Parts: sequence; structure tokens; C-alpha cells
Amino acid sequence: MGSVLAAASPSPAPAVAGSGQGVPGLVSVPPGFTMPSVSSVPPAAGSDQPTADAQASLPNPGSYDECHRKCKEVFPLQMEGVRLVVNKGLSNHFQVSHTVTLSTLGDSGYRFGATYVGSKQTGPAESFPVMVGDMDNTGSLNAQVIHHLTTAVRSKIAIQTQQHKFVNWQCDMEYRGEDFTSAVTLGNPDVLVGSGENYVATLTLGGAGVHATYYHKANDQLQVGVEFEASTRMQDTTTSFGYQLDLPKANLLFKGTVDSNWVVGATLEKKLLPLPLTLALGAFLNHRKNKFQCGFGVTIG
Repeated sequence: MGSVLAAASPSPAPAVAGSGQGVPGLVSVPPGFTMPSVSSVPPAAGSDQPTADAQASLPNPGSYDECHRKCKEVFPLQMEGVRLVVNKGLSNHFQVSHTVTLSTLGDSGYRFGATYVGSKQTGPAESFPVMVGDMDNTGSLNAQVIHHLTTAVRSKIAIQTQQHKFVNWQCDMEYRGEDFTSAVTLGNPDVLVGSGENYVATLTLGGAGVHATYYHKANDQLQVGVEFEASTRMQDTTTSFGYQLDLPKANLLFKGTVDSNWVVGATLEKKLLPLPLTLALGAFLNHRKNKFQCGFGVTIG
């Protein structure tokens, strides 16, 4: 998703340089803004001198999505054609940029960018929230919003559209400890791209426990489901994964499942058209208990 730059003294001077095509999906941040530091979580108030344990402990590695940034900045970028960039600082918090690209291999065009940095100070060179975005002459948009919810929790949302249509969006939640950083990423949920009718998610909470299911229809032939059950009465949790494969031309229906108790099972149904008969075969194997069972069924009508 790229790095996000915090505010510094704006430099509105234009620049002319050779240029290659930008990396898809990344937000181009105009120069004149300095990189926010990725130092560890600020020390608690009232601690003037670090203790011996603090000196011996490892530092925080910084943001998860910037782990490879220092190495990548060493390598040169491929350049082709001509690019004109004009940056304009409107205030200490807001800056805009204009980019014109002329290329013989790729697409030529114009791109408008804007960067806003809030007034919430979390460090010597860190201010939040940060909003960075740019849009080209075809209406394609790249945008990022980054905010520190607390001194240790940071959130980021990135959105990419192509000709006024959503093509990608991602949400990150990051936690910075004293000597570690953990992150959770959710990318491209179907809610924004209009495929919400393809899945059903259900969550039930009660005194007996938790029951959650997720169903997704990939296409007319394949359907999948995930089930999670946690019982407070039985003190047991189970996670199951199942799928269904439908082959209408062969009059076959296949279902398979596997769960966290190492139980693997499958059933196969075959319609004997034009006769009103359906044959079914089923087999289940419990690896943990070393048990196997199978069955055969006939349906008339």
C-alpha cells in the first residue's frame, strides 16, 4: 500500500525529470513532506531516564508495512518518458500536486494529488490523521487514510478505483508493543463491489456458547461453508469446513467436509435419469479415534 508521509515545510518549486510508470495500487506522495519516524511507543509520562531493563530490551521494529521500505529505497526506479511535477503547499497541513506524464510505451495523462496531515502529535515527526490521494484524468482514484487511535494502535484504509468503479480496498489494524508489531489486514470484502448476495454470515451468542457460520457461493457449481461452535457447557470448540460441487450435466452432486477433530467425510449423489431414482454413497473417517463408517442409500421419486 506504500508509505505515508507526514507534514513538513512545503516546497512549491516545480521539477522536471524522466519518469517510468507508477506502481499500480500505490499512492504517490508529493515531495516536501518528510517521512514519519517509526520509533517505538513513546515512554510513559514521568519517566525521564530509561531503566536498565528498558535499555536491554529490543526496540519496536516499526510499522509492519514499512519493514521492507529501507531496502526498497536503495534500488533505482525504471524511468521512461518525461514527467512534470508541480507541488504547492497551501498550509502547514495541506499540500497539492500536479503531475503530467508523457510516455511512448505507457499511457500519458494528468494526475492531481492532495495530502492532508492533522494536528494530533504522536511523536517528534508524527502527526495524524493523514489523508493521501490522487486522481488521474480517467477518474481512477488511489487514496489512503491513516490514523493513530491510541499510542499503540494504528489503523489504515486504502481504496483504489478504476474509472469510477471500486477495484480494491484494504483495511489494516496494527498494534505496536514494546518490542514487537502485530497487524491484521482485511482486503477486498464483497460488500463494496456489489457481490453481497453471494454469501451469508451468521453469528449467535448465548449462555450456551457461540455459534458462527459463513456460506459463500463461488459459482453455479461450487459452494463453500465454514462453521465454528464453542460450547460453554461441554467446554469444547469445533471448526468445520465444507464444500459442495454440483455437476448438472453428469447429474452428480458431491459434498465434502473436514473439521478440527480430524474427521473427514464425503457423500456422492447420482440421479439415474430418466428413472426416478437417486443413489447416494457416504463415507466418514475419524483419524483421532481411528473409526471409519460408510453407507449406501436409494431414493425413489
